[in-house]
Amino acid sequence: MESTSISNHEYPPFQLKKSRFDQNTFFGRWRHFLDVIDPRTLFTTEQQLKDAIQLLDAFKSKQLPPGTTNEELWRAQKIKQAIIHPDTGEKVFMPFRMSGFVPFGTVTVVGMLLPNPSFKSMIFWQWMNQTHNACVNYANRNATKPTPTSRFIAGYVGAVSSAVSIAVGLSVIIKKASKLNPATRMLIQRFVPFPAVASANICNVLLMRNSELIEGIEVVDQYERVVGTSKIAARRAIKETALTRVFLPAPLLVIPPIIMTMLEKTKFLKRNPRMHLPVNAAVCCLVFGMALPIAIALFPQYTKVSVDELEPEFQKLTIEECLYYNKGL
Repeated sequence: MESTSISNHEYPPFQLKKSRFDQNTFFGRWRHFLDVIDPRTLFTTEQQLKDAIQLLDAFKSKQLPPGTTNEELWRAQKIKQAIIHPDTGEKVFMPFRMSGFVPFGTVTVVGMLLPNPSFKSMIFWQWMNQTHNACVNYANRNATKPTPTSRFIAGYVGAVSSAVSIAVGLSVIIKKASKLNPATRMLIQRFVPFPAVASANICNVLLMRNSELIEGIEVVDQYERVVGTSKIAARRAIKETALTRVFLPAPLLVIPPIIMTMLEKTKFLKRNPRMHLPVNAAVCCLVFGMALPIAIALFPQYTKVSVDELEPEFQKLTIEECLYYNKGL
């Protein structure tokens, strides 16, 4: 009886295209994003994917096999959403799936955090990181309202340019700081990737979403019904998204250098300098996997706003609050 109660709590009544966790709470969003980035779905076989799609189709047509449980339906949906693009119905290339973001993205994080990098190494890894991000964004784009390819290219070029220029510029300043001793210089150098990536993220948001400032974004009521289009909500959404994009890479690019600075003082790494790279990679992977869902979960996907803060036409509505989608990722 107790196990049944736990199962019902973990797997509530199935809802198609909905999360099984409460998105109004931090804990619910955190559990949801743990599912989204779960790398185990990368090992899903063709037969398992086919079975999951068939089960969800049976649910839609109300022809579920007898004895089908909510757990089986939620697991089937998790598999399908991890692999199949919701708009195109095509499989997303494995390195660009959200479930592949940590294992494939860790390579670039390790590269960016290598100690005392050369300018060539710095430029390469910043380019590599922005290229991977651009591919993930494009592979998981909203295909119901196609974004011009030129806008993706502009966002990509702007992000790469800002990331490389800031990383190189800060490194030049650090190396010319004659008052700093070599150890301090190397320590500060390790934190250069964060401002470079953060500025690139802001640049990408502004270039990708500048049209929203002119056209506005859709605003919905509590039942997710569209009640209008607002330029004020667009300005707020872009500002909030930019702030989110600044915060998201912080734990991934700040915590590993702090941990590695402490580990490098241990006898193990002093005696085994060749273990520095694998230890660094392990630290980055662990921090990436643990910090990413926490960082994303801090920001709700929908932001509430009073109609009094929007355009005059919204103040004629019979509701007090509206919601707009905040594309935090």
